[in-house]
Amino acid sequence: MIAETIREFGEKHIRPYIMEWDESQHFPVELFKKMGEMGFMGVLIPEAYGGSGLGYLEYVTVIDEISKIDPSIGLSVAAHNSLCSGHILQFGNEEQKKKYLPKLATAEWIGAWGLTEPNTGSDAMNMLTTAVRDGDEWVLNGAKCWITHGISSNVAVVIVRTGERRDSHGMTTFVIEKGTPGFAGGRKENKLGMRASETTELLFDNCRVPHANILGKEGDGFIQAMKVLDGGRISIAALSLGTARGAYEAALKYAKERQQFDQPIANFQGIAFKLADMKTELEVSELLTMQAADLKNRGQNVTVKSAMAKYYASEVAVRNSVEAVQIFGGYGYTKDFPVEKFYRDSKLCTIGEGTSEIQKLVISRELLKG
Repeated sequence: MIAETIREFGEKHIRPYIMEWDESQHFPVELFKKMGEMGFMGVLIPEAYGGSGLGYLEYVTVIDEISKIDPSIGLSVAAHNSLCSGHILQFGNEEQKKKYLPKLATAEWIGAWGLTEPNTGSDAMNMLTTAVRDGDEWVLNGAKCWITHGISSNVAVVIVRTGERRDSHGMTTFVIEKGTPGFAGGRKENKLGMRASETTELLFDNCRVPHANILGKEGDGFIQAMKVLDGGRISIAALSLGTARGAYEAALKYAKERQQFDQPIANFQGIAFKLADMKTELEVSELLTMQAADLKNRGQNVTVKSAMAKYYASEVAVRNSVEAVQIFGGYGYTKDFPVEKFYRDSKLCTIGEGTSEIQKLVISRELLKG
Protein backbone atom coordinates (compact mmCIF):
# COMPACT_ATOMS: atom_id res chain seq x y z
CA MET A 1 0.00 0.00 0.00
CA ILE A 2 2.89 2.35 0.85
CA ALA A 3 4.62 1.51 -2.43
CA GLU A 4 1.46 2.12 -4.46
CA THR A 5 0.82 5.43 -2.69
CA ILE A 6 4.33 6.62 -3.50
CA ARG A 7 4.06 5.52 -7.14
CA GLU A 8 0.87 7.53 -7.58
CA PHE A 9 2.32 10.53 -5.74
CA GLY A 10 5.58 10.34 -7.69
CA GLU A 11 3.94 10.15 -11.09
CA LYS A 12 1.99 13.32 -10.32
CA HIS A 13 4.39 15.40 -8.27
CA ILE A 14 7.93 14.22 -9.18
CA ARG A 15 8.26 12.66 -12.63
CA PRO A 16 7.06 15.68 -14.66
CA TYR A 17 9.76 17.91 -13.08
CA ILE A 18 12.78 15.56 -12.86
CA MET A 19 14.90 17.12 -15.59
CA GLU A 20 13.82 20.68 -14.79
CA TRP A 21 15.02 20.29 -11.20
CA ASP A 22 18.16 18.46 -12.30
CA GLU A 23 19.22 21.04 -14.88
CA SER A 24 18.62 24.01 -12.57
CA GLN A 25 19.83 22.23 -9.39
CA HIS A 26 16.56 23.27 -7.78
CA PHE A 27 15.75 21.86 -4.35
CA PRO A 28 11.93 21.64 -4.41
CA VAL A 29 11.09 22.51 -0.80
CA GLU A 30 7.33 22.54 -1.50
CA LEU A 31 7.50 18.93 -2.69
CA PHE A 32 8.95 17.93 0.68
CA LYS A 33 6.16 19.79 2.46
CA LYS A 34 3.67 17.68 0.46
CA MET A 35 5.57 14.52 1.34
CA GLY A 36 5.48 15.63 4.96
CA GLU A 37 1.68 15.74 4.77
CA MET A 38 1.76 12.19 3.38
CA GLY A 39 3.93 10.97 6.28
CA PHE A 40 7.04 10.26 4.19
CA MET A 41 9.24 12.72 6.11
CA GLY A 42 8.64 11.18 9.52
CA VAL A 43 8.46 7.49 8.68
CA LEU A 44 10.35 6.26 11.74
CA ILE A 45 9.19 8.95 14.18
CA PRO A 46 6.61 7.63 16.70
CA GLU A 47 3.04 8.88 16.40
CA ALA A 48 3.42 10.53 19.81
CA TYR A 49 5.78 13.04 18.15
CA GLY A 50 3.66 13.49 15.02
CA GLY A 51 5.36 10.85 12.90
CA SER A 52 4.11 7.81 10.99
CA GLY A 53 5.38 5.37 13.63
CA LEU A 54 6.49 2.79 11.07
CA GLY A 55 9.50 0.48 11.02
CA TYR A 56 12.58 0.06 8.85
CA LEU A 57 10.98 -2.33 6.35
CA GLU A 58 8.40 0.32 5.50
CA TYR A 59 11.12 2.97 5.52
CA VAL A 60 13.21 1.01 2.98
CA THR A 61 10.09 0.74 0.79
CA VAL A 62 9.58 4.52 0.91
CA ILE A 63 13.18 5.34 -0.06
CA ASP A 64 13.29 2.58 -2.70
CA GLU A 65 10.10 3.68 -4.45
CA ILE A 66 10.97 7.39 -4.44
CA SER A 67 14.51 6.71 -5.67
CA LYS A 68 13.20 4.54 -8.50
CA ILE A 69 11.62 7.71 -9.86
CA ASP A 70 14.27 10.28 -8.84
CA PRO A 71 17.27 9.28 -6.69
CA SER A 72 18.02 12.90 -5.76
CA ILE A 73 14.63 13.21 -4.07
CA GLY A 74 15.19 9.84 -2.38
CA LEU A 75 18.54 11.07 -1.07
CA SER A 76 16.98 14.13 0.57
CA VAL A 77 14.14 12.12 2.11
CA ALA A 78 16.73 9.67 3.49
CA ALA A 79 18.99 12.38 4.94
CA HIS A 80 16.06 14.16 6.60
CA ASN A 81 14.63 10.96 8.11
CA SER A 82 17.63 8.96 9.21
CA LEU A 83 20.29 11.56 9.98
CA CYS A 84 18.75 14.72 11.41
CA SER A 85 15.45 13.34 12.74
CA GLY A 86 16.99 9.96 13.53
CA HIS A 87 19.75 11.50 15.64
CA ILE A 88 17.31 13.58 17.70
CA LEU A 89 14.98 10.57 18.11
CA GLN A 90 17.83 8.31 19.25
CA PHE A 91 19.74 10.68 21.52
CA GLY A 92 17.58 13.71 22.31
CA ASN A 93 15.92 14.22 25.69
CA GLU A 94 12.14 14.40 25.99
CA GLU A 95 12.07 18.19 25.78
CA GLN A 96 14.19 18.18 22.60
CA LYS A 97 12.10 15.47 21.00
CA LYS A 98 8.85 17.34 21.69
CA LYS A 99 10.34 20.57 20.37
CA TYR A 100 11.85 19.33 17.09
CA LEU A 101 10.38 16.01 15.99
CA PRO A 102 6.78 17.14 15.29
CA LYS A 103 8.06 19.88 12.97
CA LEU A 104 10.51 17.52 11.26
CA ALA A 105 7.94 14.72 10.91
CA THR A 106 5.63 16.94 8.86
CA ALA A 107 8.45 18.74 7.02
CA GLU A 108 7.26 22.02 8.49
CA TRP A 109 10.99 22.13 9.18
CA ILE A 110 13.63 20.62 6.93
CA GLY A 111 16.54 18.97 8.75
CA ALA A 112 20.30 18.82 8.10
CA TRP A 113 23.11 16.81 9.71
CA GLY A 114 26.78 17.74 9.80
CA LEU A 115 29.83 15.56 10.45
CA THR A 116 32.19 15.90 7.46
CA GLU A 117 34.64 18.78 7.10
CA PRO A 118 36.87 19.98 4.22
CA ASN A 119 39.95 18.40 5.82
CA THR A 120 38.25 15.23 7.07
CA GLY A 121 36.44 12.79 4.82
CA SER A 122 36.50 9.44 6.56
CA ASP A 123 38.89 10.86 9.19
CA ALA A 124 36.12 12.35 11.32
CA MET A 125 38.06 12.24 14.59
CA ASN A 126 40.46 14.81 13.15
CA MET A 127 37.77 17.49 12.77
CA LEU A 128 38.71 21.13 13.27
CA THR A 129 35.33 22.72 13.98
CA THR A 130 35.29 23.47 17.71
CA ALA A 131 32.90 24.40 20.49
CA VAL A 132 34.29 26.18 23.56
CA ARG A 133 32.18 26.57 26.68
CA ASP A 134 31.42 30.08 27.90
CA GLY A 135 29.09 29.97 30.90
CA ASP A 136 25.76 28.48 29.86
CA GLU A 137 26.67 28.74 26.17
CA TRP A 138 29.08 27.16 23.72
CA VAL A 139 30.88 29.15 21.04
CA LEU A 140 31.23 27.29 17.74
CA ASN A 141 33.79 28.08 15.02
CA GLY A 142 34.62 26.24 11.81
CA ALA A 143 32.92 24.72 8.78
CA LYS A 144 31.19 21.54 7.66
CA CYS A 145 30.93 20.40 4.03
CA TRP A 146 28.81 18.07 1.86
CA ILE A 147 25.79 18.93 3.99
CA THR A 148 22.41 17.92 2.57
CA HIS A 149 19.99 20.89 2.96
CA GLY A 150 22.69 23.13 4.43
CA ILE A 151 20.97 26.27 3.17
CA SER A 152 17.29 25.29 3.13
CA SER A 153 17.20 23.52 6.50
CA ASN A 154 15.46 24.99 9.51
CA VAL A 155 17.46 22.97 12.01
CA ALA A 156 20.80 21.15 11.88
CA VAL A 157 22.34 18.46 14.06
CA VAL A 158 26.13 18.92 14.05
CA ILE A 159 29.02 17.08 15.65
CA VAL A 160 31.93 19.34 16.67
CA ARG A 161 35.11 19.00 18.70
CA THR A 162 34.93 19.86 22.40
CA GLY A 163 38.09 17.96 23.41
CA GLU A 164 41.34 16.81 21.87
CA ARG A 165 41.74 15.77 18.23
CA ARG A 166 41.51 12.02 17.60
CA ASP A 167 39.83 11.47 20.96
CA SER A 168 36.66 9.45 20.31
CA HIS A 169 35.17 11.11 23.40
CA GLY A 170 36.30 14.59 22.37
CA MET A 171 33.28 15.49 20.22
CA THR A 172 29.80 16.68 21.14
CA THR A 173 26.51 16.93 19.24
CA PHE A 174 24.53 20.17 19.10
CA VAL A 175 21.15 20.95 17.59
CA ILE A 176 21.13 24.44 16.06
CA GLU A 177 18.21 26.38 14.61
CA LYS A 178 18.32 28.52 11.49
CA GLY A 179 18.68 32.19 12.35
CA THR A 180 21.11 31.60 15.21
CA PRO A 181 23.71 34.42 14.94
CA GLY A 182 26.99 33.19 13.49
CA PHE A 183 25.39 30.12 11.86
CA ALA A 184 24.80 30.05 8.09
CA GLY A 185 24.73 27.90 5.00
CA GLY A 186 27.71 28.42 2.71
CA ARG A 187 28.60 27.59 -0.88
CA LYS A 188 26.29 25.26 -2.79
CA GLU A 189 28.09 22.45 -4.63
CA ASN A 190 27.74 22.07 -8.40
CA LYS A 191 27.43 18.28 -8.64
CA LEU A 192 27.65 15.53 -11.23
CA GLY A 193 24.39 13.96 -10.07
CA MET A 194 21.77 14.11 -7.31
CA ARG A 195 21.42 17.71 -8.41
CA ALA A 196 17.93 18.33 -7.00
CA SER A 197 19.24 17.41 -3.54
CA GLU A 198 20.87 20.50 -2.06
CA THR A 199 24.49 20.03 -0.92
CA THR A 200 26.28 22.94 0.77
CA GLU A 201 28.66 24.07 3.48
CA LEU A 202 27.65 24.95 7.03
CA LEU A 203 29.59 27.86 8.53
CA PHE A 204 30.12 28.76 12.19
CA ASP A 205 31.54 32.16 13.13
CA ASN A 206 31.46 32.68 16.90
CA CYS A 207 28.08 30.97 16.88
CA ARG A 208 26.66 30.89 20.40
CA VAL A 209 24.54 27.87 21.28
CA PRO A 210 22.89 27.22 24.67
CA HIS A 211 24.20 24.29 26.73
CA ALA A 212 20.64 22.92 26.63
CA ASN A 213 21.09 22.30 22.89
CA ILE A 214 23.53 19.44 23.44
CA LEU A 215 22.10 16.09 22.30
CA GLY A 216 22.95 13.38 24.81
CA LYS A 217 26.09 13.80 26.88
CA GLU A 218 29.06 16.07 26.29
CA GLY A 219 31.80 14.06 24.60
CA ASP A 220 29.49 11.43 23.09
CA GLY A 221 29.16 13.06 19.65
CA PHE A 222 31.41 10.71 17.69
CA ILE A 223 29.97 7.58 19.32
CA GLN A 224 26.46 8.83 18.54
CA ALA A 225 27.40 9.59 14.92
CA MET A 226 28.69 6.06 14.34
CA LYS A 227 25.44 4.60 15.68
CA VAL A 228 23.37 6.97 13.54
CA LEU A 229 25.40 5.99 10.47
CA ASP A 230 24.66 2.31 11.12
CA GLY A 231 21.02 3.11 10.40
CA GLY A 232 21.92 5.70 7.78
CA ARG A 233 23.67 3.03 5.72
CA ILE A 234 20.37 1.19 5.47
CA SER A 235 18.98 4.42 4.00
CA ILE A 236 21.73 4.58 1.38
CA ALA A 237 21.26 0.89 0.62
CA ALA A 238 17.58 1.62 -0.01
CA LEU A 239 18.52 4.65 -2.11
CA SER A 240 20.91 2.45 -4.11
CA LEU A 241 18.26 -0.23 -4.46
CA GLY A 242 15.76 2.23 -5.93
CA THR A 243 18.38 3.67 -8.28
CA ALA A 244 19.35 0.20 -9.50
CA ARG A 245 15.68 -0.75 -9.89
CA GLY A 246 14.86 2.38 -11.87
CA ALA A 247 17.76 1.76 -14.26
CA TYR A 248 16.85 -1.93 -14.66
CA GLU A 249 13.15 -1.30 -15.32
CA ALA A 250 13.92 1.39 -17.90
CA ALA A 251 16.42 -0.92 -19.64
CA LEU A 252 14.02 -3.89 -19.63
CA LYS A 253 11.20 -1.83 -21.12
CA TYR A 254 13.47 -0.37 -23.80
CA ALA A 255 14.97 -3.78 -24.69
CA LYS A 256 11.49 -5.19 -25.31
CA GLU A 257 10.48 -2.24 -27.51
CA ARG A 258 13.68 -1.44 -29.43
CA GLN A 259 13.82 -3.30 -32.76
CA GLN A 260 17.01 -4.30 -34.54
CA PHE A 261 17.30 -6.92 -37.29
CA ASP A 262 13.48 -7.25 -37.27
CA GLN A 263 13.18 -8.25 -33.61
CA PRO A 264 13.38 -6.77 -30.11
CA ILE A 265 16.96 -6.40 -28.89
CA ALA A 266 15.94 -8.32 -25.74
CA ASN A 267 15.96 -11.44 -27.92
CA PHE A 268 19.72 -11.17 -28.38
CA GLN A 269 21.80 -13.00 -25.81
CA GLY A 270 24.18 -10.06 -25.40
CA ILE A 271 21.28 -7.95 -24.09
CA ALA A 272 19.34 -10.72 -22.34
CA PHE A 273 22.35 -11.74 -20.25
CA LYS A 274 22.88 -8.14 -19.14
CA LEU A 275 19.27 -8.01 -17.96
CA ALA A 276 19.71 -11.34 -16.15
CA ASP A 277 22.74 -10.01 -14.26
CA MET A 278 21.00 -6.73 -13.45
CA LYS A 279 17.91 -8.45 -12.05
CA THR A 280 19.91 -11.01 -10.04
CA GLU A 281 22.10 -8.37 -8.39
CA LEU A 282 19.01 -6.26 -7.74
CA GLU A 283 17.35 -9.14 -5.88
CA VAL A 284 20.49 -9.75 -3.78
CA SER A 285 20.64 -6.03 -2.92
CA GLU A 286 17.01 -6.09 -1.81
CA LEU A 287 17.51 -9.16 0.38
CA LEU A 288 20.60 -7.69 2.06
CA THR A 289 18.85 -4.36 2.64
CA MET A 290 15.70 -5.95 4.05
CA GLN A 291 17.81 -8.22 6.28
CA ALA A 292 19.57 -5.18 7.73
CA ALA A 293 16.22 -3.41 8.16
CA ASP A 294 14.77 -6.43 9.97
CA LEU A 295 17.73 -6.55 12.37
CA LYS A 296 17.32 -2.82 13.04
CA ASN A 297 13.61 -3.29 13.76
CA ARG A 298 14.46 -6.00 16.30
CA GLY A 299 17.02 -3.83 18.04
CA GLN A 300 19.96 -6.04 17.12
CA ASN A 301 23.44 -4.95 16.05
CA VAL A 302 23.38 -3.89 12.38
CA THR A 303 26.95 -2.64 11.93
CA VAL A 304 28.04 -5.45 9.59
CA LYS A 305 24.74 -6.03 7.81
CA SER A 306 24.10 -2.35 7.12
CA ALA A 307 27.66 -1.96 5.82
CA MET A 308 27.24 -5.03 3.60
CA ALA A 309 23.89 -3.81 2.29
CA LYS A 310 25.20 -0.31 1.62
CA TYR A 311 28.41 -1.57 -0.01
CA TYR A 312 26.78 -4.16 -2.26
CA ALA A 313 23.66 -2.22 -3.23
CA SER A 314 25.60 0.95 -4.04
CA GLU A 315 28.00 -0.91 -6.33
CA VAL A 316 25.02 -2.62 -8.00
CA ALA A 317 23.38 0.77 -8.54
CA VAL A 318 26.46 1.87 -10.49
CA ARG A 319 26.71 -1.39 -12.46
CA ASN A 320 23.01 -1.44 -13.33
CA SER A 321 23.14 2.18 -14.43
CA VAL A 322 26.18 1.56 -16.61
CA GLU A 323 24.54 -1.45 -18.23
CA ALA A 324 21.28 0.45 -18.74
CA VAL A 325 23.11 3.15 -20.67
CA GLN A 326 24.81 0.43 -22.73
CA ILE A 327 21.48 -1.24 -23.54
CA PHE A 328 20.03 2.09 -24.66
CA GLY A 329 23.12 2.68 -26.82
CA GLY A 330 23.40 6.19 -28.20
CA TYR A 331 19.99 7.12 -26.81
CA GLY A 332 21.25 6.27 -23.33
CA TYR A 333 23.81 9.02 -23.64
CA THR A 334 21.13 11.68 -24.14
CA LYS A 335 18.92 13.43 -21.61
CA ASP A 336 15.81 12.37 -23.55
CA PHE A 337 15.84 9.05 -21.68
CA PRO A 338 16.08 8.44 -17.91
CA VAL A 339 19.13 6.20 -17.77
CA GLU A 340 21.78 8.92 -18.18
CA LYS A 341 20.47 10.50 -14.98
CA PHE A 342 20.52 7.19 -13.10
CA TYR A 343 24.11 6.84 -14.37
CA ARG A 344 25.09 10.23 -12.90
CA ASP A 345 23.11 9.84 -9.70
CA SER A 346 24.32 6.32 -8.91
CA LYS A 347 27.95 7.20 -8.21
CA LEU A 348 27.13 9.18 -5.08
CA CYS A 349 25.77 5.97 -3.51
CA THR A 350 29.29 4.51 -3.38
CA ILE A 351 30.64 7.66 -1.69
CA GLY A 352 28.07 9.17 0.69
CA GLU A 353 27.80 8.03 4.33
CA GLY A 354 31.02 6.07 4.02
CA THR A 355 32.73 5.04 0.78
CA SER A 356 32.73 1.46 -0.48
CA GLU A 357 36.28 1.19 0.84
CA ILE A 358 35.16 2.27 4.32
CA GLN A 359 32.31 -0.27 4.23
CA LYS A 360 34.84 -3.03 3.49
CA LEU A 361 36.94 -1.74 6.38
CA VAL A 362 33.93 -1.85 8.73
CA ILE A 363 32.98 -5.35 7.57
CA SER A 364 36.50 -6.80 7.75
CA ARG A 365 37.20 -5.31 11.19
CA GLU A 366 34.06 -6.90 12.58
CA LEU A 367 34.87 -10.24 10.96
CA LEU A 368 38.37 -10.25 12.45
CA LYS A 369 37.37 -9.34 16.00
CA GLY A 370 38.42 -11.92 18.51
